[in-house]
Amino acid sequence: MHGPVSSGWLLVALCAATGAYCLLRMRSRVVEQRRAAGGEALMGFGMAVMAVPAAVFTPPGWVWTALAVVFGGAGLHALWAARTGAGHLHHLIGAGAMVYMAVAMAGTAGHGHGHEGSGTPLLTGTLLLYFVAYVLVAGVRLVPVAAVPGVAEGAGWGDRPELARACRLSMGIAMVAMLLAV
Repeated sequence: MHGPVSSGWLLVALCAATGAYCLLRMRSRVVEQRRAAGGEALMGFGMAVMAVPAAVFTPPGWVWTALAVVFGGAGLHALWAARTGAGHLHHLIGAGAMVYMAVAMAGTAGHGHGHEGSGTPLLTGTLLLYFVAYVLVAGVRLVPVAAVPGVAEGAGWGDRPELARACRLSMGIAMVAMLLAV
């Protein structure tokens, strides 16, 4: 990503930590939580790779293509899963945003700082609006988390709903930051 090196490394750390926590959530006893955590782990680690500051390391062009293919596959998986419920639509939009950013980064890989003077594309603006709204809603939902009977006593790291919400909120914030840098 283009931008200050220190904020890039903070995004890398946030996304990698979130991805690692989502891997822990994959040990949950609830099948749907495991599935969601797997997609979120992929998203977290993919975002960490994309957030590495361009001033420090510029990956070869094939990396962006590989990320676009991986997240295109994740998007197809989310689309298939969305037919059973709306809960996977967010994953579909997130995967689409990752494909969009990978393609944008592939286009700017050899051109310095990218879109200077071209303005904000409509798709970037639409994705920004979606993720800002998602962050606001997720933040509101996080504040009054009520204790779920029976969960707190014997719950492992994978079964803590408040931590899963915080994970999703942090990835939403990171997505907003990354879209602003595209």
